[in-house]
Amino acid sequence: MALIYDTVAEGRKHFSDALRAAGEGQPVTVLRSGGAIVLLDGTALLGFIAKATPSNAVIAQDEHGYSVYLPDKPIAADGATIDEALDQMVEALRTYAAAWHEVLRQAPNHADNWGLIQLIELSDDDQLRNWLTGG
Repeated sequence: MALIYDTVAEGRKHFSDALRAAGEGQPVTVLRSGGAIVLLDGTALLGFIAKATPSNAVIAQDEHGYSVYLPDKPIAADGATIDEALDQMVEALRTYAAAWHEVLRQAPNHADNWGLIQLIELSDDDQLRNWLTGG
């Protein structure tokens, strides 16, 4: 059963219950002026986003090594080996997420990348590599 708190004060009062419920997979919503805030289990959210948003990463090889890029995102990396290129791409994703938080989230051509940012923030480096390679 979903937990819905009509005010921030009510949500704050029952925060431990809300955390427990979210950890068990129950939806938890706190209503406030301007909308609703939802508390979710991070592992479940990451799994959903990763499945719903395949990376479609392109890994290309040339005489200088490997390149990895996301065709519909302004993120790319290079390396002498495929592992190095993937490591650099993970770093590029983290750099992009930091820039998104600072300024890019307000830019119309980056604002819709919210889901990608959640995926980056919730993932460790190995999870990002697996996402990039479809593993």
